[in-house]
Amino acid sequence: MQRFVVLIAIALAGALGAPAHAAGASTVKITPLGSHDGEFCPLDRALVFEDPDGTRILYDPGRTVRGPDDPRLGRIDAVLLSHVHGDHLGDAIQPAANAGTCARPDFSVRVAPNSNTVNIAVGKKSKLIVGGEMAKFFAVKMKQAGGDAAQVQLLRFGAMTRIGGVGIASVPAEHSNGLDAAFLHKDHGEALESNGLTAYVGPPGGFVLEFSNGLVVYLSGDTGITAEQDLVVRKFYKATLAVLNIGGTFTTGPAEAAYVINELVQPRSVIVSHANEPATQDGKLRPGTKTETFMKATKVPVHLPLSGRTLEFGADGACITRC
Repeated sequence: MQRFVVLIAIALAGALGAPAHAAGASTVKITPLGSHDGEFCPLDRALVFEDPDGTRILYDPGRTVRGPDDPRLGRIDAVLLSHVHGDHLGDAIQPAANAGTCARPDFSVRVAPNSNTVNIAVGKKSKLIVGGEMAKFFAVKMKQAGGDAAQVQLLRFGAMTRIGGVGIASVPAEHSNGLDAAFLHKDHGEALESNGLTAYVGPPGGFVLEFSNGLVVYLSGDTGITAEQDLVVRKFYKATLAVLNIGGTFTTGPAEAAYVINELVQPRSVIVSHANEPATQDGKLRPGTKTETFMKATKVPVHLPLSGRTLEFGADGACITRC
């Protein structure tokens, strides 16, 4: 009887002493795939999300993922593309890891007209999830690159699909979505270029991801301030983690992005994105940067997407490891 009581006491002590969060099976792993290991550089966009069930999703491959054979990728079940600008779709990639400098990465390997995104989806035999009017265009591109048009999945605002244990919803983004001539057949591209035009493939978008552990992540794509960040992202989906652009000129700048976080989305924490600057040196935040301005103005923890450094998040949006 005394031994039984002791065992119960030990079990209770272990339960009461257990941390509120524990890294491992219940966490979502997020790995930035930037141009330079351990840094946050100007053209870094790509993130890999891994659900506790093993589902792996690549977001906006851009120029910094070195094609489908990049050893950092691993298995990819779905690729999400917010819009077709070259820094997200990928018109060129690096010839090798860490090519160039963080401030001036070497993107000398041209992958247009196929695009880095299409090449990765074909090579990984993954789904490619897009919104607007992009699905038909990418179905053609996939076939031309040796893939299957059926890999392309259209997801417009208001809809949700599932890949493994991950729910994926489309949300609005206020930006442009012109397709550069480099991704078109030569004659079509030259005709547009000579008239100062780009091809239009419908509106851009962002995403909300609902993971099997309960974590809800808002991926802004490229956007300005929108009412939907409050009405849809916060009130309906109840996002607890945000990945938000802060670069200014083309998207929200640091002050606008801080307003989005503090007043509209109100997540538990945020991963900064699309800063368009060499934000770090030796893995440390550089003073005087837009990233520093955003971090100082934001009321919740801000995490730097240092390339190759995996962050882990619990259901409530709090970072648990490598924060």
